[in-house]
Amino acid sequence: MLSKMARTTLRSINNIQNMNGIQNYIGILSRQFSMSFSVLKPKTGIMMLNLGGPETQDDVHDFLLRLFSDKDLIPLPAQDKLAPLIAKRRTPKIKKQYMEIGGGSPLRRWTDLQGTEMVKVLDKISPETAPHKHYIGFRYTKPLTEEGIAQMEQDGVERAIAFTQYPQYSCSTTGSSLNAIYKYYQNKPKSKMQWSVIDRWPTHDGLLSAFAKNTAEALDKFPEDKRDSVVILFSAHSLPMSVVNRGDPYPAEVASTVSEVMRKLNFSNPYRLVWQSKVGPLPWLGPQTEDSIKGLCAQGRKNILLVPIAFTSDHIETLYELDIEYMGEVAEKAGVEQIVRAESLNANEIFVNALADLVKGHLEVGERHSKQLPLRCPMCVNPVCGRAREFFHSGGGTL
Repeated sequence: MLSKMARTTLRSINNIQNMNGIQNYIGILSRQFSMSFSVLKPKTGIMMLNLGGPETQDDVHDFLLRLFSDKDLIPLPAQDKLAPLIAKRRTPKIKKQYMEIGGGSPLRRWTDLQGTEMVKVLDKISPETAPHKHYIGFRYTKPLTEEGIAQMEQDGVERAIAFTQYPQYSCSTTGSSLNAIYKYYQNKPKSKMQWSVIDRWPTHDGLLSAFAKNTAEALDKFPEDKRDSVVILFSAHSLPMSVVNRGDPYPAEVASTVSEVMRKLNFSNPYRLVWQSKVGPLPWLGPQTEDSIKGLCAQGRKNILLVPIAFTSDHIETLYELDIEYMGEVAEKAGVEQIVRAESLNANEIFVNALADLVKGHLEVGERHSKQLPLRCPMCVNPVCGRAREFFHSGGGTL
């Protein structure tokens, strides 16, 4: 097609008698080419899966309602009745927290920027699977997972990759998103897209390098004579113990990330893995980040570095919980000498290249999922988990 157009172009230029005519013609042709490339349908669609976050104050209630209604994330007794009550009760408090970090969550902006930059890299390093396009699939705020899938189908994507933005797998997070994709196709015709999933990547070298770089840069903010004794607290979102005791792999996978990041740092400092964001009175995985700060200070270890190790982008757990709550009031009352937080990965170039490398490797190997995905938790009680795994194992066939 292009060679035919080129021949037509040459004949036309030969027939044009003046420079203005040539310039006008070239301008028209350039616009035609740009329009042609802009309407090319994406061959490979990458849906970036995450929990989402309210971008405005008006989004907060619905965000909380969807979150507390998700049995995969927070299992509650009488969930259909309790979730609306909890969401209503917590909305004023959470609105205030979002106001303190600018009025809303930046998670969508970061995810969109990461996706845009990742696709640019992919188009260069994997031209055989181009054009690539990223989509966002959030669980609790728009664009919801279901909306992202519908857009991919509408765009005519051939190869669909569900790419979790949680490096460490949990049934509560990645598992919930995969279940949502499976449920979308229930009672629908078989998808024309071939589905696969990048379901975990806790020890990918690019991820580890990005974390190690930010950790090292944060350590440099401490005085040289104190630097080697700084305690690094790797903080990750906690899980209810009921989920952990089912056999969820998340704690082990987070620990593997921590260990490998410290290996890259030559185990330069004492460190611990701690857990944050507990909700409600039921037992959650510990020790809690807040309690760890207090306990270390009581022991005289008052120089502390916080590293968000399960969050790749800034959102309320980093910007409010870590930066304002823990590094503010908690640290002051505990008697901290100096406390610093390592920057989140956000649009870090190493991290963006890691995302592209993960997708490229996934496409080259041709795998539909990791070897771990088909293995359900030993005490799993959710039959949808099994069907969702079969969905991806079949490449997106209806079951």
